[in-house]
Amino acid sequence: MTNIDVHQHLWGAAFVAALRARDKPPFLDGWTLYVDGEPPYEVPPADHDLARRTEIAAADGLGLALVSLSAPLGVEWLPAEEARPLLDGYHEDAAGLPEPLGAWAAACVRDVDVGATAAVLDRGFAGLQLSANALADAAGYARCAPLLDLLEARGLPLFVHPGPAAGESPTPGWWPALVPYVQQMHAAWFAFRAFGRPRHPRLRVCFALLAGLAPLHGERFSARGGGLDEVDRDVFVETSSYGPRAVDAVVRALGADVVVQGTDRPYAEPPRRPGFGLGEGSEHAFRVANPRRLLTGRN
Repeated sequence: MTNIDVHQHLWGAAFVAALRARDKPPFLDGWTLYVDGEPPYEVPPADHDLARRTEIAAADGLGLALVSLSAPLGVEWLPAEEARPLLDGYHEDAAGLPEPLGAWAAACVRDVDVGATAAVLDRGFAGLQLSANALADAAGYARCAPLLDLLEARGLPLFVHPGPAAGESPTPGWWPALVPYVQQMHAAWFAFRAFGRPRHPRLRVCFALLAGLAPLHGERFSARGGGLDEVDRDVFVETSSYGPRAVDAVVRALGADVVVQGTDRPYAEPPRRPGFGLGEGSEHAFRVANPRRLLTGRN
């Protein structure tokens, strides 16, 4: 039995060096991070210490912890010539992670290069992460369709993660995570239903942070003419930053078979009760059976 966490972040030496080589956002000055639309952030170096994170994953009882590029940095939205050094650094670090760590691949969405993404996936990545604001409407799905076709052809999953936060007005430090990130996930959830699923009928996809609680709007979706509120067993949601009340509500809307464990380490801690108080069966489903089906397509 392998416990799986599908959502963590870890910056390796090559990626950090690539961020420090830049002089405009996103960039690092020492360990101070500068990102468009967000205040400077002091990154705790210990959060990205590989040996420490490997020990934490083992202490959490994980057989696999998947790390992904920090999409809110906006790397995927940079012009290809700017994105490439950062993506190469991320993939160099991620491809060399020791067990129990694994990784999602990343791709430029401003200048899509299917060949480059295929070559990265050849290195054994679990699937591909794309930012939610790249998949928020019909145009986004049209632009990213070649990448999704590639995943579908290879039987690999898509992980949808919040992208850069819009706006530059002063806001509290928690604002991006609570407002634009949630809004992005909400839009991406319904955009997949409207534009993604019709073109990609076999694609497995996982939405971060319970898809911004978009599944709870299924009744309104039906009432406003969106169609039947049907559960797609190949569309998963992960639990990062949420607790028993939200997870219980989403399980009531979608059932327990499409919820997977995600922690968003180092930015959030795993729940004290991995099954969110819903019983041992739910804990096994969230940590073992469901993520295994997401990643492999097999029960």
